[in-house]
Amino acid sequence: MNSSGEPGGVERELRAAIRRRGLAYRTEAGYVSWYRRFIRFHGLRHPREMGKGEVEAFLTHLAMERRVAASTQSQAFNAIMFLYRTVLKMPLEGVDAVRAKQPRRLPVVLSREETAKLLGEVPGGTPRCLVGLLYGCGLRVSEGLRLRVKDVDFDNGLVWIRQGKGAKDRCVSMPKRLAESLKLQVRRARLLFDEDEAEGGARVFVEPALDRRYGGRLSRSWEWFWVFAAAGRAVDPRDGETKRHHVLEGAVSQWLRKAVKGAGITKKVSAHTLRHSYATHLLQKGVDLRSIQEALGHASVKTTEIYTHVVHAMSGRTGSPLDDL
Repeated sequence: MNSSGEPGGVERELRAAIRRRGLAYRTEAGYVSWYRRFIRFHGLRHPREMGKGEVEAFLTHLAMERRVAASTQSQAFNAIMFLYRTVLKMPLEGVDAVRAKQPRRLPVVLSREETAKLLGEVPGGTPRCLVGLLYGCGLRVSEGLRLRVKDVDFDNGLVWIRQGKGAKDRCVSMPKRLAESLKLQVRRARLLFDEDEAEGGARVFVEPALDRRYGGRLSRSWEWFWVFAAAGRAVDPRDGETKRHHVLEGAVSQWLRKAVKGAGITKKVSAHTLRHSYATHLLQKGVDLRSIQEALGHASVKTTEIYTHVVHAMSGRTGSPLDDL
């Protein structure tokens, strides 16, 4: 059979389509995983032999039998739609499956005092700079890790987030207290860049089509080097070449776990908690909701409005009748 005539061939085409579009490696791994689960669920039938009914059955199974979260089911839906629309050229319309329930959960938020204690417990150097940036700019952890040297604008006091969620760019104010720490971090990155140059040439991941357009220069340039570069180099599974990656999310989680314990904080804290705290503290300062929406990169102000509920509760504006007795 040719490459499109067997499930393994479809998987190769799926990976190729994802890489042509420059999607994140995490997205590639997720989409491939959902493709495999989809065909296993239907007894390894070829996806060309299936269609809307089989997709609906799989998504309903995830919601009713597996009880997955709404976000998990949405990722499965997006992966399978990408497969049929982009790889198989068989777009499916009107897929109607039982949807997983989307719980309305309020975010965990740290007080200013807790945030200060937490940051004080994070080790100095790269860890404290990165964690401080996540809180100080309200970044998603992936956005902080993927910062390039060109994205840190010291002259204008800006941090640029390129290709954030929804493939959107935005910029946020650089915290003045973090400027010197960021300059030191860039100097640390320069040492790694120079080390790579001395050993045959620095190389980082740049979307292949963009890199090819510039003759492969971007992936070897200082401007495109990671601000938070990893200490060692590793093989890129997408093309088998040795490159310098950025610090991994697992390292950030480890730093935070130790800092939370050291600060004596009993709340469940993740890197995203810092983003929630950033938004809440800005609201408490009186910054308008629209400005916070833009800083966070939310597509709709409805998403940002959840923080108003938290602020109202924290302010004690409603109070309690027990206190009036």
